[in-house]
This record gives sequence, structure tokens and C-alpha cells, in this order.
Amino acid sequence: MKKVKLLFLIFCALVGGTACKNQRNDVAVQQSNEVVSQETTSITTATVKGKTVETTQEKLTATPQPKDKEATIVSFGDTLCHSQIFKAVYNAKSNNYDFSPMFQYVKKHIKNATVSIGNLESSFGGAKRGYSGYPLFNAPEHLAVDLKELGVDVMTTANNHTLDRGFDGLKSTLDYLDKAGISHTGTARTPKEKNKILFKDLNGIKTAFLAFTYGTNGIPKPQGKEYCVNLIDKKLMKTQIEKAKKQGAEAIVVSMHWGVEYQTTQNAQQEKLAKFLIKNDVNVILGSHPHVLQQMKMVSTKVKGKRKEGLVIYSQGNFFSAQTYPNTRNTAAFKVKLKKDGLTNKVSVDRASYIPIYVYDNRTYDKNRYKLLDLNAIIKDYRNKNKKGWSKAMYQLALTEKKRCQNIIGPFIDNSK
Repeated sequence: MKKVKLLFLIFCALVGGTACKNQRNDVAVQQSNEVVSQETTSITTATVKGKTVETTQEKLTATPQPKDKEATIVSFGDTLCHSQIFKAVYNAKSNNYDFSPMFQYVKKHIKNATVSIGNLESSFGGAKRGYSGYPLFNAPEHLAVDLKELGVDVMTTANNHTLDRGFDGLKSTLDYLDKAGISHTGTARTPKEKNKILFKDLNGIKTAFLAFTYGTNGIPKPQGKEYCVNLIDKKLMKTQIEKAKKQGAEAIVVSMHWGVEYQTTQNAQQEKLAKFLIKNDVNVILGSHPHVLQQMKMVSTKVKGKRKEGLVIYSQGNFFSAQTYPNTRNTAAFKVKLKKDGLTNKVSVDRASYIPIYVYDNRTYDKNRYKLLDLNAIIKDYRNKNKKGWSKAMYQLALTEKKRCQNIIGPFIDNSK
């Protein structure tokens, strides 16, 4: 009997020990689970030996790295609608003007942009005033429609031909641009419009566009309407730049109608004005007026020991015209890539390149007389035996004119390294 009782006591001890062990394991599992839950809960509790223990732990969450934002501006120079051009594109049957055949080879470059911008150096005064070329331009208003179909988003209107058809012509020009859905900057129909800054959201980069001209060919601004065109004046430029910054501009693009006609090198005044604009936080300067290409470069300056830098294209040449002076048919579509740093929100020019273009005149006096030729495409097609009608003479022309563009503009700019 004593032996049985002893065996029974041993058995109880073994069972009790296992139960204790299981209890300890349950607490350990509970605590382990609570550690995991602490990743989402800052306060946890556990029961140990009949007592409730409260613990705290910081939330373990990963903060995503802010991403950089990028945008591409495609820019081109003067649209000079000489009478030779609008006469060539006129369709007598439809009594309409169709400029689109001129753009077929370069359209893809204008379309593939976050925003595209050019300089309108011809008024849209309407048919009643009579279409005309140099010296007092009045282009067929259908050009605005064709520019929109080309992919143009913004046209600057501050230049020396702004008042060719007076204030009424200036107003009509802006009306036709509005009707076509093209934004504009540089001229104004009212004081309120002059004081309104043109902004575009470029993939999350709030960008202001401004435009100024050296003059209006001696045609005075109408009395009481001095607001109608932005002239190059440091006080005015600084005022508009500061207004853009106060309204949240993260990048500022300024179009400048300046320089000396037919000179392929910028002058000292252009360089001084460029530094003034960059000192005042302008990121990109787009030059026009000389009717020929000029240098593209990064320009830096210092303000109170702080270095500031901006891109300057001193002249973009004629986007199209009937001019025959040396270098007036050489032009380019400029591609400026902006980058907004995800951490600092600072916007800078990441890269600047260009597509060399040549304004070709076949002198046939029909709708296909003028063509804007993509010189890179001609060279590539010819070398790949995909000639698409390009003759050897046209291939040689493309090589020569591309080299001319490169010699004047200079190399591509890459700040991404």
C-alpha cells in the first residue's frame, strides 16, 4: 500500500512539472506575440505570475524617400510668317491656309514635351486688315490652329513686331491664341492681364513664364495703354519675378527678345542681362530676335557669397521664315530638362540638348515649298539605307547644316552626373 502511494506522488509531481512548463511556454508565446504587435501599437500588456505588466515601444514604420520630379521644356525661336510662306500654303479651293505640311518632320519633337514654347513674331490682325509680311506682319490666323495641332502650349508675344497692327492687332492676336487654346505671355489687353503671371504645372514643378522685348520698331505704345507690352526694364523684370516667387513659383522661365540681328555671337548687353536675371532666381532664359542661332550655356553668378546658376540660350534662330541671309535657315528644337530634388525641393537644369533643324525651300511655289527638316533623322535614315526619298545631295546638306548648328550652339549640357 505504501508503494502504491509513493508511485502516485511521483506521478503527480511529474504532471505538475509539465503543467508549469506549459504555463511558462504560454507566457513566452504571449510575450513574443506582443513584441510583434508593438510594431503597430505603442502600448502593450502581458500577464506574468498573475500581474499585469504594461510596456511601451515606439512605432516602427518606414518613411518613404521623397522622389525627384522631372519635366522637359521644348523651345523654339521666331515664327516669321513672310508673305512667301502664307501664299505657298494657301488653298484656293477651300479658301484656307494650311501650315501643317511645314511641320511634319519636327512634330514629334514638339509633341514629346511636358510643355512647348515658341515666339510669335507675327500679328493675327484678321483678314479684314489684309494679310502681309515684312515689314508690318499680319499672318493668317489659322497659323494659331496649326501651331496648336503641332503641340505648342505657349507662345511669347513680346517682340519688335508686337504693334505692327496697333493695339487692336495686339488684342486680336491674343484673342486668336485664346481661341486656339495656346497660352501667351509678354503682352496684355488690360492692366489686370499684365499683372497676371502665367503658370504651368510641369509634372509637379510650378513654373512661371515671362517675356520681355527691347522695343517695338519705333511704334509707340498707345497713350493710356502703356501696359500692353513688356519692355526690357530691370525694375519691371524684377517686379514680375518677385511676384512669381510670392505666388509659389518653383522655376522661372524668361523669354528675352534681344541682341543684334544676324550676329551668331551674343553681345555684352545680353550677357549682363542674363546675369541679372539669374541673380534674381531665373532658371532658364530663352533668347530670340537675331534670326540666327547663338550659344547655349550655363551661366553662374554669386549673390552674397551664394552661387546661382541658370541656362541661357542667347538666340534660338528662326523657327521658320523666308529669310535667305547667312545662317537664317539654321534653327533647332531645344530640350531643357528640369529636375526638382525630392528632399530639398530645389529646381535646377538637369540637362539641355537640341535637335538641329533646317528650313528648306524647294522654290516650287506650292504648299510643300517650305519644310522644317530634322537633320538627325535624314542622316540616320540615309545611313540605314532607309532613304525615304532622301537624295545624296540632301544627305550632304543635312551633314553640313547640322555641323553649322553645332558650331554655333555648342555642346549639350549634362548636370546629372
